[in-house]
Amino acid sequence: MSTAISKVGVLGAGTMGHGIAHVSATKGHSVVLYDLKPELTQKGLAAITRNLDVGVEKKKVTPEERAAALGRISLTSTLSDVAGCELIIEAVPEKIELKQELFRELSGLVGESCILASNTSSLSLTEIAAAAKKPERVVGMHFFNPVHLMKLLELVRAYQTSPETLAAARAFGEKIGKQLIVVEDSPGFASTRLGLAVGLEAIRMLEERVASAEDIDRAMELGYGYPMGPLKLGDLVGLDIRLNIAEYLYRELGTPTFRPPQLLKKMVRAGKLGKKSGEGFYRY
Repeated sequence: MSTAISKVGVLGAGTMGHGIAHVSATKGHSVVLYDLKPELTQKGLAAITRNLDVGVEKKKVTPEERAAALGRISLTSTLSDVAGCELIIEAVPEKIELKQELFRELSGLVGESCILASNTSSLSLTEIAAAAKKPERVVGMHFFNPVHLMKLLELVRAYQTSPETLAAARAFGEKIGKQLIVVEDSPGFASTRLGLAVGLEAIRMLEERVASAEDIDRAMELGYGYPMGPLKLGDLVGLDIRLNIAEYLYRELGTPTFRPPQLLKKMVRAGKLGKKSGEGFYRY
């Protein structure tokens, strides 16, 4: 398996998907951005364009680099259009059945040397890989939001992942300017497991009235150098997503650390999901 990747397919044009397409295109890769509906890929392209425009305004991107990056991105709502890609990264919703079905379908569309990567933040890569033909070419590539600004890329080795696949994923990550960590397939990997532990404890502290949301966040921002406090981050990620991941980790690991706080459950039931709903621990 060659570690050289020139054409990348990104499945899902939402926040993570369009971010992955953005960084791939700016580093010279041809990108096929797929979503079920044309309006979703257009929305993703508009977000990429806005982010590149900000880069030009801040003189971090030249107008020529902006134009070149946009020129490398093609949009599609036909899955077979990714058939010629050497690397496909899925960034679809966090439902294991959906990801497995996608990898089954991709196995019949792409060449046997095409790497299949998942951006899942917590689900079992080993289970996802089991659905693919040649599961040894499946790897986790967990990006962080916003993708074009965050430095970390967490590579997750499934039980089946071959050394060649991991090497190719590492080479791609380095080419797009990410700093890499490699972890074994375990619930929540390293980043989500650690981040969620802090986030859930912050919610419990708020529930117990230890301090206000603002002061809990400031404690981590000013005392520990966090760029964003754990409650603000929960609002950004989505409290429904936080709850789903907490329930999954609690079920898989059985440790009290990941037992979802009642406050989180109540907020999700009330539709207070964070930034996307206009209210979570803060109002937007």
